[in-house]
Amino acid sequence: METLPVDLSSPAIKFYLALVRLQVLTPLSLLLNIASILVCTLVANPSIREVSRLHPTAITPNSHAMAIYIGTIWLGQIGYCVLLVLARKDETKRAMVSAVGLALVFGNIVMGLWAIAFVMQWFLLSTILLGILLLLLCFSNAALLIYHPPVSSRPLDTALIHAPMRFYLILPFSILFPLSLFITLGLWYTPTPPGPPTDPAAYHATAAFGVVLGTNLFGLIVIALRRDIIWCIASTWIAVSLWSAMPKPAAVSITAITFTVLHPLILLLSLIYERFYSRKRPNRIALVGDERGLYNTPTPDPTPANFGQTRTAEIPNGPAEIDEETWG
Repeated sequence: METLPVDLSSPAIKFYLALVRLQVLTPLSLLLNIASILVCTLVANPSIREVSRLHPTAITPNSHAMAIYIGTIWLGQIGYCVLLVLARKDETKRAMVSAVGLALVFGNIVMGLWAIAFVMQWFLLSTILLGILLLLLCFSNAALLIYHPPVSSRPLDTALIHAPMRFYLILPFSILFPLSLFITLGLWYTPTPPGPPTDPAAYHATAAFGVVLGTNLFGLIVIALRRDIIWCIASTWIAVSLWSAMPKPAAVSITAITFTVLHPLILLLSLIYERFYSRKRPNRIALVGDERGLYNTPTPDPTPANFGQTRTAEIPNGPAEIDEETWG
C-alpha cells in the first residue's frame, strides 16, 4: 500500500482532521438529539410531558418554559455548527476542537438516549444518563473558561460557543438530573388533579427546598464572581419555570421567586462594582501622589536652611557622591 502524500503525524494535520471530524459528527449528533426528543414528545405514548404528569414532584418545572429553553439550546447549537464550518480565526478553531471537542457530540447522543429512557420509565437509567451528560458538559465548560475564556474581541465565540454550552450545562445541573433522581428515589406523589396532594408530606418539601436552594446559590456565586450574564439568564429562566408550575410547596415557590429577583440584581451589582470600584479597571486616571519616582526620591525639605543641600544619602538607588580622594 502506498503511503499518503501527507504526514499524518504532523500536529497541523491532526488538528485539521479533528476539525473535519467535528464538522461531520456535531450536526449529526444534534439531529439525533432533536429527532429523539421530538418523537418522545409528540409521537410517543406516554410522552415526556405525560410521564412527568404521572410522576409529579415538588421540582417539576413548567413544560412550556422548558420546551422554549431546550429550543434555545438547539438554535445555539445550530449556530455553533455553522461556526464550525465558517470559522477563520485560529483561536476560535482551537476552542471548538480542544475545549468543546467530542464532548458535545457525546452529550447530544446521551440526551437523545435519555429521552427514550424517560418515556420508557426506566428512571434509574435516565438518572445515570443525565449524570454522564452533566460530567461531559462540566468538562467542556471548564476547559472553555480556563483555556479559551470569552473576550469582547470575539463576540461570535461568546454567542455561539460559550452561550449554548453554558445553557446546555445548566439544564441537567439545575433541573433534569435532580428531577430524574427524585423520581428514581420515589420522592414523587400520586397525581391528584387539579390540586396539590392530599398529604403535604408527599411533597418531600425539605429535599426539594435543598435542591432549589443549593443549585441557585451555586449559580448566584458564579454570577457574582464572574459577572456571567449567560448563567444569570439561564438560572432565572429555570427559576421562573419552577414557580410558574403549580402546585408547589411554599418553600420551593418562595425560594424560586426570590432567586428570580436575586440573579439579575446580583449581576447588576457586580457589574457596577467592577465598573466603579475594581482596581483592575483599565485606563484609570493617575491622581497627584499616585505616581512613583524612578529612584523613590523622598520629598525635599523646603525650608531655607536646607535649600540647595544635596541629600543623596537618602536616595538608596540614586547617584553616589565621589570624594576627592577617589580621584587622587
